[in-house]
Amino acid sequence: MGLKTVKRAGQALAVAAALTAATGPMSRALADDDTIKVGILHSLSGTMAISETTLKDAMLMLIDEQNKKGGLLGKKLEPVVVDPASNWPLFAEKARELLTKDKAAAVFGCWTSVSRKSVLPVFEELDGILFYPVQYEGEESSRNIFYTGAAPNQQAIPAVDYLMENEGVQRWVLEGTDYVYPRTTNKILEAYLKTKGVKDEDISINYTPFGFSDWQTRVAEIKKFGSQGKKTAVVSTINGDANVPFYKELANQGIKATDIPVVAFSVGEEELAGIDTKPLVGHLAAWNYFESVDTPENKDFIAKWHAFIKNDKRVTNDPMEAAYIGFNMWVKAVEKAGTTDHDKVIDALIGVSVPNLSGGYSTLMPNHHITKPVLIGEIQDDGQFSIVSQTPGLLVAQEWSPYLEGSKDLIADWRHPMNCGNFNVKTGKCGGSAETAKAN
Repeated sequence: MGLKTVKRAGQALAVAAALTAATGPMSRALADDDTIKVGILHSLSGTMAISETTLKDAMLMLIDEQNKKGGLLGKKLEPVVVDPASNWPLFAEKARELLTKDKAAAVFGCWTSVSRKSVLPVFEELDGILFYPVQYEGEESSRNIFYTGAAPNQQAIPAVDYLMENEGVQRWVLEGTDYVYPRTTNKILEAYLKTKGVKDEDISINYTPFGFSDWQTRVAEIKKFGSQGKKTAVVSTINGDANVPFYKELANQGIKATDIPVVAFSVGEEELAGIDTKPLVGHLAAWNYFESVDTPENKDFIAKWHAFIKNDKRVTNDPMEAAYIGFNMWVKAVEKAGTTDHDKVIDALIGVSVPNLSGGYSTLMPNHHITKPVLIGEIQDDGQFSIVSQTPGLLVAQEWSPYLEGSKDLIADWRHPMNCGNFNVKTGKCGGSAETAKAN
């Protein structure tokens, strides 16, 4: 498989009887229907298909496995797959269809933060449930969204700490795709670096569009920035298929990991599959899971994945593990609530713990984020990662950054009686700060 837009066929199960609406805008119990519909909202075409297609396949595998166990509440799960095609407004349209037309009991989807922010008001309006499986910038907590990817303190900040402590990095290139996740993450990282004494002149921040391919000039600038006598690293929030020419240009200009290491937050096994990774050996990625994790749970997951996909060369990656955790949490919460009624499941999810693939248990916290370990991996010439650092325990996500002025006094707690996503601990009021309210 080349590093390009991926279009893999995924078969949904046969369409079952139409769902019968219950009372409430989207709090529909499915007791009288033959199946429970599960929405899959991932780009199967466009710039993000390279990353998202695998998550669609992973969800089909998880649903198939659950059906072999007898389904859920005595019913079969029926996946409803849609393609928002890397088109952010189309994500919102497809989300609305899944909730109103298909009556999805839960939706698993999105990758970019702009797609998540596009669908957020739809899920809040219709009281739906979205499981979001990708690392993101934080600065958000919605009652209707469950964030199973990493918040910045579960990925970005530990990556910077690793580079400081183990590589002696003093100059920083914050290189990202031009949208909300890289911009907000880099805002947090810039503030964090300054708390560590890093000066303005030692921080370079740059953004390029989705699908950007002409990296020659920018990589030359990075090379020049790193030639000032101080150890320099690139912290990459480049997303999607723009990573292909970026890494190729690094190799073309002779930038090795020993010279200017790159740590990426959106490059995993799937993005590296099928390309020549020899020039990239030693560059880093920070995730909460790698396929190379050596646990019985992970070996079992990989074996089931290869059997389902009928291709032993298809890799696993971090967002797949996040989808696996989120799906199992949803199943456990539905069983706990005894219904797929959205309001009851949302309440039942808090406190649910399920196995992750690193050998521990991840717990869904009151802020609708999960506990996660943090792993740093070095790219190997076979496209896998050698784990060079791992936190001894699991970290609780900071949904609001303590390094941003408009966020540092905010917490989220969706339990009664607080039931608030941006509670200001200084004012004692829900609603956050004026700055945060404006930003969100």
